[in-house]
Amino acid sequence: MTTDAWGITEGFHDARGVWQSTRDETRAAIRQAMGDAGAATPSTPSVRVVRHGDPASVDGPVELTLEDGAVLRMTDRLPPDLPFGYHRLRRLDDEREIRLIVAPHRCHLPGGLRIWGWAAQLYAARSAESWGIGDLADLRRLARWSASALGAGILLINPLSAATPVMPQQASPYSASSRRFRNPLYLRVEEVPGAAAARTDVERLAAAGRALNEARRIDRDAIWTLKAEALEKIWAAIGSDASFDRYRREQGVALHEFATFCALAEQHATDWPRWPAEYRRPESAAVARFAGERADRVAFHEWLQWLLDEQLARAAAEISLMQDLPIGVEPGGADAWSWQDVLTTNASVGAPPDGYNAGGQDWGLPPFIPHQLAALAYEPFIQTIRAALRHAGGLRIDHVMGLFRLFWVPKGLTPREGAYVRYPADDLLAILALESQRARALIVGEDLGTVEAGVRERLAEHAVLSYRLVWFEPEPPALYPELALAAVTTHDLPTIAGLWTGADVEAQAATGREPNRAGFGEMRARLRAVTGVRDDAPVAEVIERTHELLAEAPSVVVTATLDDALAVEERPNMPGTVSEWPNWSIALPVPLEELEQAPLARSIARAFAGRHA
Repeated sequence: MTTDAWGITEGFHDARGVWQSTRDETRAAIRQAMGDAGAATPSTPSVRVVRHGDPASVDGPVELTLEDGAVLRMTDRLPPDLPFGYHRLRRLDDEREIRLIVAPHRCHLPGGLRIWGWAAQLYAARSAESWGIGDLADLRRLARWSASALGAGILLINPLSAATPVMPQQASPYSASSRRFRNPLYLRVEEVPGAAAARTDVERLAAAGRALNEARRIDRDAIWTLKAEALEKIWAAIGSDASFDRYRREQGVALHEFATFCALAEQHATDWPRWPAEYRRPESAAVARFAGERADRVAFHEWLQWLLDEQLARAAAEISLMQDLPIGVEPGGADAWSWQDVLTTNASVGAPPDGYNAGGQDWGLPPFIPHQLAALAYEPFIQTIRAALRHAGGLRIDHVMGLFRLFWVPKGLTPREGAYVRYPADDLLAILALESQRARALIVGEDLGTVEAGVRERLAEHAVLSYRLVWFEPEPPALYPELALAAVTTHDLPTIAGLWTGADVEAQAATGREPNRAGFGEMRARLRAVTGVRDDAPVAEVIERTHELLAEAPSVVVTATLDDALAVEERPNMPGTVSEWPNWSIALPVPLEELEQAPLARSIARAFAGRHA
């Protein structure tokens, strides 16, 4: 497909296979959103990516400084045995320097791997000790039970990405303020160093927090009010901590900038483009002055991230965690503030019209500007992937097709008027492979929906696992590919109980949507045919039989949801709704203590017993 110098494609084939040409108005609006000031071509990249062992020439003489500090000089070719990593290449005649990235050809994927695990919405997985929301101590308990009692080898969890610390709290884990840092709502307060010194206050607040478990709907605002008060009281009473100091040094400028954003947001509200002008640039003198004047508050937010890192590490010691990377960040959030020159807020990511969304979709998330990303030597992408892989044995990348192209909707236009923009997929896949190998973590690409020709093949070449669902695949699980994560459903789709009983279709209708009853009827009929159950079979039998079939998949990883392990009818998220459905706010109907005794959970584990960690 032809693109211009800015990566804007000439058009695309829609869901019906009809060619849609990019309009001149759209092209002009996208170039404007990219910061085009009339240049014929975008700025020159300050980075070069090569694969380990591949021949690569240089326009010498050059000096190469490796990550370990070693210095090499060469005139015409790079040595084929350069180590993986991020190096500095400098021309000796004009002193120009670029980043040289040497990457492996494939992501980490051990031979013979065949494991299973739960896919869990952590916020929903509460225990009797939770403060109204599943937390990192609950994750540790879930991980220990899954691995030790059931033989699971991995645990896929929703994004733990940071929300801006103001009211109302963002419910969606896929609309992050930052993908590099985490949400303090997931802290187990009682396990924070220094909590014992503030025991009276913590016990009072914990009692109020545990009372929130009585309601199935998660109230993030109430939870954050209680946890913030408890954490502030602990912070006020503690002294210095060597581990915290090391964490601050290790995370450096990124952590300090994020914590400064949080402190500014508390004072000036969520959306940074509406802050006073002097605070809209992170490098401004006013921001530095604010950080100095509010040093204690900035340190408090840094401390919260250290606590999250410590508690996540303890959970990860129990089982291999698979993190989940959202496709983007909020336009008014911390990452967009830090990277406002490379993330445009004059366009958003979406999807063109298809059979399910006649008007297309606008997700409201700002996309990376491809040439600006390259001009920064891919540093924002590297930081994002590296943060997602911290304490992880795997990473699920939402809408992985975005590594190749994204559908841009310029501000003021509709999704019908959007266009695809190309990204440097070779370079991004190389960085993904490098970070995956360093973290020794599996990579899964969520490649559901319309997938451009050749994308799945490219991903497979890089050992990026495909995502295969019973709901969508025409073939039985036994015929799924090996390089895949196989599952029944996802957070955006019906649970088995919701589909089988018809409760999901009725829930859609109750929100004011017009459900595709024929389509869901066909899905149910296909489930009945593949499982061989009676049309009036009880839900538990359908769930058991479905997972027995899923266990036959040759795929590297299979997952089952905790919702199906408890025969839950409600799906976690109803796409296309806002307040009509309690998206990302429905707790499991029972606490972890009861989940551990649930017969269906044990049945699913028995079905997967041949897959060992």
